[in-house]
This record gives sequence, C-alpha cells and structure tokens, in this order.
Amino acid sequence: MYAIVEIAGQQFKVEEGKKIFVHRLDVEEGKKIEFDQVLLIEDEGKITIGEPTIKDAFVEGKVLDNVRGDKVIVFKKKRKKGYRIKNGHRQNFTHIEIVSINGKSSGKKAAVKKEVVEVAAEPVAEKKTEAKKTTKKAEGEAKPAAEKKPAAKKTAKKKE
Repeated sequence: MYAIVEIAGQQFKVEEGKKIFVHRLDVEEGKKIEFDQVLLIEDEGKITIGEPTIKDAFVEGKVLDNVRGDKVIVFKKKRKKGYRIKNGHRQNFTHIEIVSINGKSSGKKAAVKKEVVEVAAEPVAEKKTEAKKTTKKAEGEAKPAAEKKPAAKKTAKKKE
C-alpha cells in the first residue's frame, strides 16, 4: 500500500514505515502530524485517484528530527570581466517517519475516481507490432521529395 501526498508544496510517494525528508515544518520533534492532501492511494492493486484530493483520506507521520542538509556552493562568474561571487546554502529539512495511511472513502462517488488496473502483457505486445506495421505502410505511401537544383558556381575575380 502506498500513497502520493502533497507536503509543503511537493509531492511524495509514501509507504508505511518509510522515512522521508521534507522542507522544514513548524512541528516539534516527537509530535505526530497528519497530511490531508492525499492525491492517490494504491491498496492491493486498487487505485483511488482524487479530484484533486481524496476526501476523508489522510496520512499520519511522526517527526523524528529537524536537520540541515549538506552545504551547496553557488559560484557565479563572468569571464574577462572580473566578476566572481561565491555563496553557500544549507537547506532546512524535517525528517518524518510515515506511521499509517488511512484511506476512508466517502459515500459520494462523483468526487472520487476509482480505477482498477490489470496487467496484461500479451495485448500490449500485439499493439506494438500493429503500430510498427502501420508506420511502415505510411512510409511506403509517402510522396517523393522534390529534386534539388545544384547550386550555382561562384566565379573568382582576380585583381590585375
């Protein structure tokens, strides 16, 4: 079971027990946090897609730590101008462990799309061969390209 959740403006694929780093959230260490912006839930081959989010669905997480990322050096230069600027940057992150994914579906089916995806290997292969055949036919029926005229020869003038 996995879900795609929007956290701090970014989308993450999360599973139960998975640990992720997200941009700094204003939550203390050890506290539990709920993310209600669930865009997709997959449960045993059954996929639920939200429009844009799934109502009554949420993902619970536990804040492990607030940390800083590695330093990134930003160096700008314009050659032959003497312009050089060197800056460093360290991003703040929150380390989160996903505790549970709770997908409570609402009674309204108009707000939630449900699709069942079945994997079928043979029909996909047949479609590919048919597509190749049609492209070969299209190439054979193509009109011949217009003939190009040779370029005019340039004459060199000599100074006398």
